[in-house]
Amino acid sequence: MVTTSSKVAFIFPGQGSQSPGMGKQIYDNSKAAQRVFEEADEALHFKLSKLCFEGPENELTLTVNAQPAIFAASVACLRAMEEMKGSHVLSLPKYVAGHSLGEYTALVAAGSMEFTDAIKLVRERARLMHSAAAMHPGSMAAILGQHELFAEEICQETGTQIANINTSEQIVISGDKDKIAKAVDLARRRGAKRVIPLDVSGAFHSNLMESAMFGMRSSVASAKISDPQIPVIANTTAKPMSLSADIRSELLGQICRSVRWYPSIQYMINEGTDTFIEIGPGNVLTGLVKRIDNKVNATSVTDMASLEALLV
Repeated sequence: MVTTSSKVAFIFPGQGSQSPGMGKQIYDNSKAAQRVFEEADEALHFKLSKLCFEGPENELTLTVNAQPAIFAASVACLRAMEEMKGSHVLSLPKYVAGHSLGEYTALVAAGSMEFTDAIKLVRERARLMHSAAAMHPGSMAAILGQHELFAEEICQETGTQIANINTSEQIVISGDKDKIAKAVDLARRRGAKRVIPLDVSGAFHSNLMESAMFGMRSSVASAKISDPQIPVIANTTAKPMSLSADIRSELLGQICRSVRWYPSIQYMINEGTDTFIEIGPGNVLTGLVKRIDNKVNATSVTDMASLEALLV
């Protein structure tokens, strides 16, 4: 139950949270959510809504589809919240933040971008990242039970990069497939609790995504982006952004640089945040927040039941 605005943060999921059927129940019960999916279909000139609701899973999982689909489903959840409790819902959070792709949803929530403009940008980002992954095949792996410095040393010795700092002991690395294989072996020998190769289509948040970053320059430069009405915590710095110029730089930088999620959550907690509401498909970020600090409140809004429970 949300009763105060001063200690709340809205957080938004990234790629990997997709699943067939996402957003369908919200769509069936909220006119505001319906409008989001209709706008998405019109903006992208294909039935993204059908792909979200029906799959097939192998098509939905493709980077070029997963990113706009998760983005649309997350915004649909957000708009349903507004519809149920009024536009003042967006005055609740002290901060907003999103994990990688989720940063675009955070920008919409903060009033920095309009949905239609943002989904076109997300689709272009996804297309370019998909293309970069095809041109420069790579992989990723999660190192569990070790700190950031441990992962950094592994990366330095293998030519890989830190892609995500999800918690103090969950670090994801990214890079060339052969180099990731060496990094996995080295991390295991050095005493990592677990090292899990990830089933991903590319080396996201690494220099192998440079072509996507360069390709996004003109689109980001011409996009309608205004100063956010709510501070947005940047993936790459774990600090708040309050100017549109900072946002443009962030949207390019986050393609190749690491998502500093753990420091981002820590920053918000240190600034007084004690409640995190994940809005969109899945509950990955809710789990990460609880592992970062089990004293704060963390909950997810994915359907009407969770939305109604939150806003009673």
